[in-house]
Amino acid sequence: MKMKRSLIFGLLLGSSLLALASAIRCYSCKDYTASCSKQRDCSYDDACLTLNERGGMTYRQCLKYSDCEYSRLGQMFPQVSRFTFKCCNSDLCNSAPSSAASSVIGLLASVAVMWWCVH
Repeated sequence: MKMKRSLIFGLLLGSSLLALASAIRCYSCKDYTASCSKQRDCSYDDACLTLNERGGMTYRQCLKYSDCEYSRLGQMFPQVSRFTFKCCNSDLCNSAPSSAASSVIGLLASVAVMWWCVH
């Protein structure tokens, strides 16, 4: 009975540790529109990268977390001269920014039109 209990405990502990070290999912694409729906399973030591070329392309992909530094990314993306980047480590955290800014612009435009129509 004691051996059976030890075996069950070992299996539970092993599956818990495996869940902690599980891989994440990231968006994976290269585009100008920042709308990306393609997803990819990454390795357990990966992060999700979003790299924005100034005035150009946005790259989203899996990347070793240890490579998430400006100089290393500059070597990995030699075609991109100036960029900003973000690395994160939760599922699909490298999605496109929310459209909150466009909602605010739409609201302001509506208020301006209503004001113009009243006056």
